[in-house]
Amino acid sequence: MSANFFVYVIVVGQNQDEDIPFTNQSQPKHYKWWIRVISYILFLISGQSAAILLGRLYFDKGGNSKWMATFVQSAGFPILLPFLFYFSPFAKSVPVSVTSVARRPKISTLVFLYSAFGLLLTGDNLMYSYGLLYLPVSTYSLLCATQLAFNAVFSFFLNSQKFSPFILNSVILLTISASLLAVNSDSENASTVSKGKYVIGFLCTVGASATYSLYLSLVQLSFEKVIKRETFSAVLDMQIYPSFVATCGCVVGLFASGEWRSLSKEMKEYKEGKVSYMMTLIFTAVTWQVASIGLLGLIFEVSSLFSNVISTLTSPVVPILAVIFFHDKMDGIKAMAMVLAIWGFLSYIYQQYLDDSKSKVQKKMKANSNEASLGLTGQV
Repeated sequence: MSANFFVYVIVVGQNQDEDIPFTNQSQPKHYKWWIRVISYILFLISGQSAAILLGRLYFDKGGNSKWMATFVQSAGFPILLPFLFYFSPFAKSVPVSVTSVARRPKISTLVFLYSAFGLLLTGDNLMYSYGLLYLPVSTYSLLCATQLAFNAVFSFFLNSQKFSPFILNSVILLTISASLLAVNSDSENASTVSKGKYVIGFLCTVGASATYSLYLSLVQLSFEKVIKRETFSAVLDMQIYPSFVATCGCVVGLFASGEWRSLSKEMKEYKEGKVSYMMTLIFTAVTWQVASIGLLGLIFEVSSLFSNVISTLTSPVVPILAVIFFHDKMDGIKAMAMVLAIWGFLSYIYQQYLDDSKSKVQKKMKANSNEASLGLTGQV
């Protein structure tokens, strides 16, 4: 299956770019392409894993502001601005047809879209912050794997994705995995976190996974129905502008909640010192954007589906790192939950490979049929 999977990685990207053509997707893949893809995968997995661990470190060492933890998840978006400026000249140099201009959405529509997505991300990131505050890192990461299950459900209703035995198997396995962690709540961090806070963290993390899955499905729907182009510049816009709105929302939340008053005291009382406090927040913001660069790079080089699937690989990686750095417990129930989550992940990705293989066969049969029809016409 591994060889076929790498073939799937190569052929899965089918998006066409009006501003920046995806010419690399129609050409044979050479070693430079593989280096880029592997680099983006490392950016995504390492960035996301480091960001989650740094977020937990912030709370463990004395940080207590949920809004500040939410703020740093989106505040690093200026790092992506050079990419936007870099690709803009290419977009301007490409001739734009009348049809292309006519189907571009109005500015007011885009402002509403980016604002709505930004506010959705604000709430989503806040729920993730509560989960990271009240749950062990390993439990938090395994619960985030339920994103795939929610993604399958929302894609069924919003993006016309069909349920198959493998998708259904993935949903069931990830649901069982989350249920095991819920049952295991009594044995986790009983001395530091109350059961009530554990339940809040559990529900917030599952809710955040569901919300982010809804966000991904709505983004895909927006590309299909509103933006009507899935270009690299459009993907950058979808990352930068909602992140800007989300960051503004976090600033409002920080002042409205009154948490800004305690930030100075929080910095002074931080166990590792003021410098460590600032560096923890800065590196958390940077690592989230490193993960975003990896995510965007995989969207550009392969596909948005593949980038989303790769992001879930942190589910088994983070629990292992949490055991090493935070001494989280890895008991039998949590180990079983991790195995089920990995099984569900593999089931999901294998179904995507089958769908892509089927699509390739159908396109090839259609192309052969057209060639045969042209041949018969030529003979006549």
